[in-house]
Amino acid sequence: MNIDALNRDHGVAGRVEFLAGRGSLPMIHVHNDAADAVISIYGGQVLSYRPKATGREMLFLSEHAYYAEGKAIKGGVPVCWPWFGADPEGKGRPAHGFARNRMWSVFGVDASNDGVTKVTIGFDSDDDTRKLWPHDFRLRLVVTVGPELGLELVTSNTGSTAFQLTQALHTYFSIGAIAATEVHGLGGCRFLDKAHGGGEVVQDGPVTFAGEVDAVYMGVDSLLSITDGAQQRRIEIASEGSHTAVVWNPWEAIAKSMADLADDDYTRLVCVETTNAANEVITVPADGGSHRMVARYRDISA
Repeated sequence: MNIDALNRDHGVAGRVEFLAGRGSLPMIHVHNDAADAVISIYGGQVLSYRPKATGREMLFLSEHAYYAEGKAIKGGVPVCWPWFGADPEGKGRPAHGFARNRMWSVFGVDASNDGVTKVTIGFDSDDDTRKLWPHDFRLRLVVTVGPELGLELVTSNTGSTAFQLTQALHTYFSIGAIAATEVHGLGGCRFLDKAHGGGEVVQDGPVTFAGEVDAVYMGVDSLLSITDGAQQRRIEIASEGSHTAVVWNPWEAIAKSMADLADDDYTRLVCVETTNAANEVITVPADGGSHRMVARYRDISA
């Protein structure tokens, strides 16, 4: 992917710049009056978001993350698509689909508002995708960088038969200390407790952390929040087109087993994921049908 051509076609002086990042992967650097952000075109993945009202980074990004084609980048907001979790058909295809480990394309940049910048990226079905998933589609992600970070993931069916998908915006949030972190808004929701055998449990009060958490929540409301006690802040998560959510922290043993995560990184991250997962399988109708899933993140402690 040619950086000079990207800057010529989509760059905006002082606002949007394309640069070669680690592993020579193309990155989009966004600067406006409200926030700074970095987006990897590889994987269609927001890696950094720093609102100027607080000056604090919202997203966690591992210092040991891989930056190589065929591997997922550990941190930011990976896009799990068109399936979440293990290959649903058991064919040995990549976990969490193929969107997060392939190159995307840039379809548009709107930096006309000094306080809000919109970047549209995505990819369409081709011979390579059909080998993994035999459907025709158009996938677009609109990233809105402003006082809040907005992610709008739109799947369109360009084929003549309906298809089903599960998906996630697998967001890694940067926190001060996992022991002083709580996730609010899930009380009373049923969840699959994947860290302890996969049984179904009902959440009692806020989610707290004293060990591994890997939970898929169902019947989720559109507004969740993270209390980051160590940094005395609260992050609000608003969603559309999603009624399931995943909360994940690997804890010590799993963190130590991951080469792209430092041994103690589990103390500095929490994933709260906007998803269509578990019992929320999306059917996208043929001939132009579409599904839109949205997440908006805001540091409301400023």
